[in-house]
Amino acid sequence: DARLNAWRNRPLHDKKYPFLIVDALVVKVRRDGAVRSTGVLIIYGINEEGIREPLDLLVADSESASSWGEIFKRLKERGLNGLELVVSDDHAGLVSAVNQQFQGVIWQRCQTHFMRNILGCSPRHLKQEIANDVKLIFKAENKAVAVQLARNIIARHEDKAPKAMDCLENGLEDGIAVLLLPQRYRQRLRTSNLAERMNEEIRRRERVIRIFPNEEAVMRLIGALLAEKYDEWQAASKYFDMTE
Repeated sequence: DARLNAWRNRPLHDKKYPFLIVDALVVKVRRDGAVRSTGVLIIYGINEEGIREPLDLLVADSESASSWGEIFKRLKERGLNGLELVVSDDHAGLVSAVNQQFQGVIWQRCQTHFMRNILGCSPRHLKQEIANDVKLIFKAENKAVAVQLARNIIARHEDKAPKAMDCLENGLEDGIAVLLLPQRYRQRLRTSNLAERMNEEIRRRERVIRIFPNEEAVMRLIGALLAEKYDEWQAASKYFDMTE
């Protein structure tokens, strides 16, 4: 507990954190005599030196704006500064909390999840064609090219796949926000894959337990893993060369 508290409350004001990658997962916790699905909110940062860090976690409702607001407030109280871009899935409540707590910051909608949303609305016989077209948007040289490609794709498919094209049009700006960054940063910041890979490590340990006896046990297990990963990443090679 002491080690976890020290890691969760370490000051952040010594460095700037231009990038945050945000995700949540759901675990089963025994509470009030029943097994209940419970959210775990996890924040990762990439600091001005190009080193990635797990920053914090919170056991709370992963769909609630107030829950996300609480963990974002904690980061600000610890001195988080210099934020430019937040990457996440389109969680209900999360985007609202980002806009409220980090005004002026760019939100990048995870392109992997965005693609799934688009294809989920697509007719089966057009899924592969639409997927190939949307990939061209994501790989565009700049935002202007991406927007033009999107217009062409929407015009071509709107009659046969109207729901998918509505999804693409409505989420386009947030889905290509990463194109504002220099080329070398786009691949790793276009999705929340960093967080997804960590979720796999968490799941591997969670499967052994299956049902946590209480929320404190969730914090101890996942928090200990994140604290260990923090130490490992501090000694690892830089995630980004931050020259640009």
